[in-house]
Amino acid sequence: MDTHLHIHPIPAFKDNYIWIIHNNQHAIVVDPGDAAVVLAYLIKHQLNLTAILITHHHHDHIGGIAKLVDTYAVPVYGPALENIPHRTHALREGDIVHIASLNLNLKTLDIPGHTAGHIAYYGANSVFCGDTLFGCGCGRLFEGTPAQMLASLSKLAQLPADTAVYCAHEYTLSGINFALTLESENVALQQRLQHDQALRDQDLPTLPSTLAIEKATNPFLRCHLPSIQIRMGFAINADNTLATFTAVRTLKDNS
Repeated sequence: MDTHLHIHPIPAFKDNYIWIIHNNQHAIVVDPGDAAVVLAYLIKHQLNLTAILITHHHHDHIGGIAKLVDTYAVPVYGPALENIPHRTHALREGDIVHIASLNLNLKTLDIPGHTAGHIAYYGANSVFCGDTLFGCGCGRLFEGTPAQMLASLSKLAQLPADTAVYCAHEYTLSGINFALTLESENVALQQRLQHDQALRDQDLPTLPSTLAIEKATNPFLRCHLPSIQIRMGFAINADNTLATFTAVRTLKDNS
């Protein structure tokens, strides 16, 4: 993220993070499921809300839009393929969101799988990926297919390795513990557990991570590798990546 910008998680509900990006004067929020916590943050830090960005239509990501729009009358950006209340800008792959007040440009990425029209916002060496990519995990397939989700994760994995990954939930420790059942010998995974457990012991977020960290530890980005394919009972073959991903996702769903 550019040095003139600050980015912080606003905790909401049980484990949601509403990401706020600001320059000490103006601010935007990503997936404000709860207006009350956003309003409290804006007031405390004397910030003026200038836009709302939405990744997908689930209520814990959109529930605060109405109150925030009523208070600040700001534009709402969201996926064109989903029903987003108060949306003023319908976004598709490649569309650019220009936030003049922050001198920030964010590129829209179509990443279906968790939902049919899920999008991400990429810019300033950061990606806001909603419920598609999690810390050491990925979202459940509520509307999309395994093939769609694998393609979406592969798209995210092609971003620069030092890209900061801003997910919408604090699920990282659960993801790490699951990943260790697949790759117990993965040293990077063992180190991540120690690091992120220490953060959570202090009630600190494990996010953002980076794509480099995710590619080294996240099993859903590693289904093309022999270690995961063998563990799931498949022959080592690039053609088995989707089958391996599907099996890993099913295993996580049932864990």
